[in-house]
Formats: sequence, structure tokens, C-alpha cells
Amino acid sequence: MEKVLSVNRLRVGIAGLGTVGQSVVEIISRQSALLASRTGCTIEIAAVTARDRMKKRSPEVASCDWIADPIQLAKRDDIDVLVELIGGETGIAHDAVRVALSGGKHVVTANKAMLAMHGQGLAALAEEKGASLLFEAAVAGGIPVVKALIDSLAANEIHSIAGVMNGTCNYILTRMEEEGKSYADVFAEAESLGYLESDRNLDVGGIDAAHKLAILT
Repeated sequence: MEKVLSVNRLRVGIAGLGTVGQSVVEIISRQSALLASRTGCTIEIAAVTARDRMKKRSPEVASCDWIADPIQLAKRDDIDVLVELIGGETGIAHDAVRVALSGGKHVVTANKAMLAMHGQGLAALAEEKGASLLFEAAVAGGIPVVKALIDSLAANEIHSIAGVMNGTCNYILTRMEEEGKSYADVFAEAESLGYLESDRNLDVGGIDAAHKLAILT
């Protein structure tokens, strides 16, 4: 069960500075006053980490304290919450999350693969250590559904879930159906628009959709 955070100041460490990670840093930096007024809590970015420090990023990201190793970020005493946006079923993302939870730190993650394969174990660890494992962003982040299933629908018996589980596949199939285009042509179009995961098979192989279904189930 997710535990409500009740602090006046929340110190955040962000692991992974891709599109999502950079956006999180920028929103926290630019909307700090609004977030504080709505939550009653001052949110601070204590440090960040990513694979390539030299990559050009926004001023908000560049001004953050940099930690080279995600594990060391997860261990820092001045971190209350680790935001894991590295991705990957295993490896450094999973290790950093386990270290953070083991130290009683809360974790927020959008890592579908890790949650689908190791979510039960991580949830048990979080409960044992009195920490929260929050994963709303992993499935339908733009239309929050996880909290609704856990809280608002707790008294309901849910027998099935239906929806668009992968936007890229939905885009490809819709274009093929409505315009009569070939799979190869629409695939190339989706790729040029940046819709595909770096590992294309995660999308078109159904793996991304399977991860989301596993989490929702």
C-alpha cells in the first residue's frame, strides 16, 4: 500500500536525465512556489545523475549537484525520495531502487520493465522498510489510473482491463487501417517522429504493452 508522505521539505534525487528526467527537473525548478502552495511541502532537487554528464541540457538541470553513480545517489543522506528514470528491467536502475528502499528512502519510478518483472519483490521491500514505492508514471501517466485502482476502486471486483496500452502500436495500426499504408511505411514514419522506444521491439513486439498489463493486473 502506498504511504502518504508527510514532511515540510522533500529532498529529491533524480536518476536519469532523458526527456522525462529533464522535464521533472524543469517543472520542480520553475513551479516550486506553486507546488509548495498546493502540497504544503517545499520540494528541492538535492542531486541528479545520468550516463553522460557532458550532454547539453537545460540551465535548470545544469545547475543541479551532479553525482556520477546512481548507487551513491541512492545512498545519500540528504535524499528523501529517489526518482528513478533510467529504465531497464535489471542493472543499475534496479540496484539503485533496491539500495534506496533498503535505506528507508521513498522511490518514484516510471520503469515499466522493472516493475513488471520485480515489482512484487520491491513492494515487499518497501513495506518492510516503511517506504513508499510509487509508480503512477509507469502506466498511463497522462491519465492517472494506478491510484484510482488502488484507492477509489478498492471495493470493486475488477475482472478485465481494456484500453490503448501502447500509443506507438495504436498510431501504426490506425494509420494502416485508415489510409491503407503498409506496415513498413508507417513504421518508418513513427520512427522519424520519435514515437518508437530505442529498442523498437519493446513497442511493436508487444513487450511494452505486456509490462503495463502486468503492472495493472
